[in-house]
Amino acid sequence: METIISNLVTGFERGTLTRRELIQGLAMLAAASGTAAAMPQEAGFKGAKIDHVSIQVTNLPRSIDFYKNMFGFSVVSEDKSNEIVRLGINKTLVSLHHKNPTGIVDHFAIGVDPFNKESVTRVLKQRGATPEENTDAGFHIKDPEGLSVQIVQG
Repeated sequence: METIISNLVTGFERGTLTRRELIQGLAMLAAASGTAAAMPQEAGFKGAKIDHVSIQVTNLPRSIDFYKNMFGFSVVSEDKSNEIVRLGINKTLVSLHHKNPTGIVDHFAIGVDPFNKESVTRVLKQRGATPEENTDAGFHIKDPEGLSVQIVQG
């Protein structure tokens, strides 16, 4: 940064930069350094949205019908061997899992940007979490109450 400032001042003193160009250059440097200083060394990632909610249900067909009829959802994908049906409009919003105990939120997923699995894993560990592999996408961590939070591409 000092080299850039020195070059700007030298250019002004030699007449190759106008005062306006010098001030514009210094202002751009100040703005850029303020942005860089405001960001932590490793910015990591930020949660961008709630991606979906997974609910454990007693009767999978009944629950599928409910979400189709109430919200106009359709089946986005299925994992028949694990009795999971994912519903939504264009993407999964609700994942239904025929599994005990029922009537609970199995997990919710937060989409993060930028998502690079190795980088996100490293930052989560630095923040005190223990990422667990997931068979579908991303991975899970536990919140302070023990609820599973899935981390996926935002």
